[in-house]
Amino acid sequence: LATRASPDVFKVVSERLPAARYHEDARTIVVQTEWRDRGRGEILIISAGTSDIPIAQEAAVTAEVMGNQVERIFDVGVAGIHRLFAHKETILKASVLIVVAGMEGALASVVGGLVSRPVIAVPTSIGYGASFDGLAALLGMLTSCASGVTVVNIDNGFGAGYAASLMNRK
Repeated sequence: LATRASPDVFKVVSERLPAARYHEDARTIVVQTEWRDRGRGEILIISAGTSDIPIAQEAAVTAEVMGNQVERIFDVGVAGIHRLFAHKETILKASVLIVVAGMEGALASVVGGLVSRPVIAVPTSIGYGASFDGLAALLGMLTSCASGVTVVNIDNGFGAGYAASLMNRK
């Protein structure tokens, strides 16, 4: 698995490794197709906005490469919270959840308050004004009072997918 890969990098890799696959939306290159350890439950990836999708997809592809069943729910941020609640059944059945959000990062606290499962919060550098390239989301997620919320670094979809995979094996 290679992350943050451009189409140009994939072109070079695929010349040497024809089995390589490129996930453009996740900006990842995958060569390995089988993972021995299978996750026990489902990992759910939730993104607040459409601009957060590349980071969410990076987390999803990482978890899939590691042998997990992954579900995705995108564009369900707190500005339209009704969109999140429309997926309540899917949210409640997930074993591990990854929440990807920029701006103020509030979605992680909302999801953390809904479930009694591990929630991995991924702040993104998406935003404007006082979002400070993801710092506002990072600080908001770190200071969440919702139990079970763990935070990875800004734009670290890979780290979230990897950690969720480890949690999903237990």
